[in-house]
Amino acid sequence: MEVKERIVQDKGLDHTLNLLEEGYPFIKNRMDLYKCNMFETHIMGKKTICISGEEACKIFYDEDLFQRKGAMPKRIQKTLLGVNAIQGMDKNAHSQRKHFFMSLMTEDHQKKLGELFEKEMEASVDKWVNMKEVVLFREAKNNLCKAACFWTGVPLQESDVESRADDFCAMIDGFGGVGSRYWKGKAARNRTEAWIEAIIEDVRQGKLIVKDDSPLNQMAFHREPDGNQMELQMAAKELINVIRPIVAISTYITFTALAIYEHPECHEELMGGDNKYFEMFVQEVRRYYPFTPFLGAEVHKDFNWNQYEFKKGVLVLLDVYGMNHDSKIWNNPDDFQPKRFEEQKDRTFSFIPQGGGDPGKTHRCPGEGITIEIMKASLKFLVNKVDFEVPEQDLRYSLSRIPTLPESGFIMKNIRKK
Repeated sequence: MEVKERIVQDKGLDHTLNLLEEGYPFIKNRMDLYKCNMFETHIMGKKTICISGEEACKIFYDEDLFQRKGAMPKRIQKTLLGVNAIQGMDKNAHSQRKHFFMSLMTEDHQKKLGELFEKEMEASVDKWVNMKEVVLFREAKNNLCKAACFWTGVPLQESDVESRADDFCAMIDGFGGVGSRYWKGKAARNRTEAWIEAIIEDVRQGKLIVKDDSPLNQMAFHREPDGNQMELQMAAKELINVIRPIVAISTYITFTALAIYEHPECHEELMGGDNKYFEMFVQEVRRYYPFTPFLGAEVHKDFNWNQYEFKKGVLVLLDVYGMNHDSKIWNNPDDFQPKRFEEQKDRTFSFIPQGGGDPGKTHRCPGEGITIEIMKASLKFLVNKVDFEVPEQDLRYSLSRIPTLPESGFIMKNIRKK
């Protein structure tokens, strides 16, 4: 039976510039315009299928239908992810590497990292009380970098904290930028890989002794399925893929502070200290504010879905931002409502700020639990541990910029301990 193609064609020859201009809502804008959940466009001269919705997400995470190898542009690998690292693997290779990553990110490790970060923030208050103003994003990225390095076992001098944290952030910022942003991110990637390679080499040679169960030691001596020790450059890339996403949580922490400020109707319940409400608030921050715009994969083999024939090798983008603001998934999606998460339901393929599917098997971020735990720690800190004023500043964030952040980085002043 011949399949009838039923897909909207985005008008125009190429929409790379539109993507750069529109940013996060690029896919959603067209879904709303064409009243569809799938359309065909061209990005960087390449035919691209954009999809959205829970059913679309389910097929996107079917590894028989989609592959990540070859889907990620080299410019993103050379800034954000590392060339040929875990995000570009498929099937058994990905499954085995993912199992290793998950062993480093157990619930105990999640709690440990949350505690380490909270201690770093509490220790910073003594400095903050004497400062005219504090930029939360800057302090959060530095403290996350310190906590992540301490937890992994990576030695980090106090004098190097800010420069190393800045490099991790430059990698994150570079993947969505052109020109100087890209080159800054690529240079940061090169510096960081050289730094981590030297540390792993010292561990392997016995010049640096770390705990056996530390992520650094585990990565340094990890063996591939063929029995060989992981190649040095790859071990460095993967250890960076443990630390960098932790530093990236500084963006979510900044949006958490913005949410507290913008939504005073939540203050009473936050002050009540209910752990369940804290988690709902954190989840709503992850849904409401922009973080990941979309995810990409290539069609692994020809298949039919929604009366359309997907051809092998075609790039497919899953609209993460659009799904987080889809009225078919969320009631009043443009309202900030933490209690929408009060209802316990399966959101495996409908709430995907860090990917969908089973985190132990699919390309869903293995550090999602760490993200939630650290965000909860930051929320409790901001609500229970400090008082501060929010001076007049530019708290706007641009959806056309990927990744984005409030312009001011969230400035606080007159900080004092509670």
